[in-house]
Amino acid sequence: MSKYTKEELLSLYNSDLDKLLDLSSKLMTNRIEFCSLVNARNGKCSQNCKYCAQSTYYRTDIEEYPLIDTKEVIKAAKEAKENGATRFAVVTSGKSPDEENFDKILEFIDELNKIDGIKSCASIGILNETQAQTLAKHGLKRFHHNINTSSSYYGDICTTHSFQDRINTCKLVKKYGMELCCGVILGMGESVEQRVEMALELSEIEPDSIPINILMPIPKTPFENYHDKIDDENVLRTLAIFKIANPNSVLRFCGGRMRMSEENQELALKTCVEGIMTGNYLTTTGKTPKEDLKTVQKLNKELILPCEMS
Repeated sequence: MSKYTKEELLSLYNSDLDKLLDLSSKLMTNRIEFCSLVNARNGKCSQNCKYCAQSTYYRTDIEEYPLIDTKEVIKAAKEAKENGATRFAVVTSGKSPDEENFDKILEFIDELNKIDGIKSCASIGILNETQAQTLAKHGLKRFHHNINTSSSYYGDICTTHSFQDRINTCKLVKKYGMELCCGVILGMGESVEQRVEMALELSEIEPDSIPINILMPIPKTPFENYHDKIDDENVLRTLAIFKIANPNSVLRFCGGRMRMSEENQELALKTCVEGIMTGNYLTTTGKTPKEDLKTVQKLNKELILPCEMS
């Protein structure tokens, strides 16, 4: 729970940017953690999230495919480890995993847990209690499930499930002893006040990791023209507020960071952000691990190595 009130965080958000970033930087370590993912099932999602290329509500031009083979998952995980990742996530489209796919996902996790230096992660949708308990029994280290936006704005983003559905899954993850990765997508038309609300709602959840996505407008989705809903300065201000409200959580650059200038990406890594999802994302591209390694070296940051995670 944050020690700051909403009014205090709003005041900080609107304060001098240099002073704001200096305040958040005091909560940073000098270490950077890489993670990576495999898009293990793409498309045909029954939910109507307005930002998403995978929803069946929108006629986007993505490639659709069913759950991939275990060998492909392990190959991707080993490549990620070679590129410096210490965490590797299996990500699937859809509201919730069905029984057949869930059993296969458990097989993925069992095999990932055999790779020294890699911690298993999964992002497979809304869970019921039995599923959460089973994932924990199979040794899943971390589960990813974003709130995406504030509770007050959620109905403008999705109507086929609720903000509370997401909170319930986050609570189950923590109940069964798994780490929680829970973040947001910025630039979907939310107000400054709603960004501060996100920071406080995350502080109530207390995630271990907060992935920060910046909307990449996808053609043929309702948000296809949302290119100007947030600028670099407001991303930086939001990141600082998130770190101040959640000092014990690792803020992690994820999809959409390429919308920021190189200079401001580096500034964020100096003052707010301690993790990077490297490589490509689900339906958008990112930076290569080699590029991210160069940035870490340039900033004199210490990369957490896979050998430390065995």
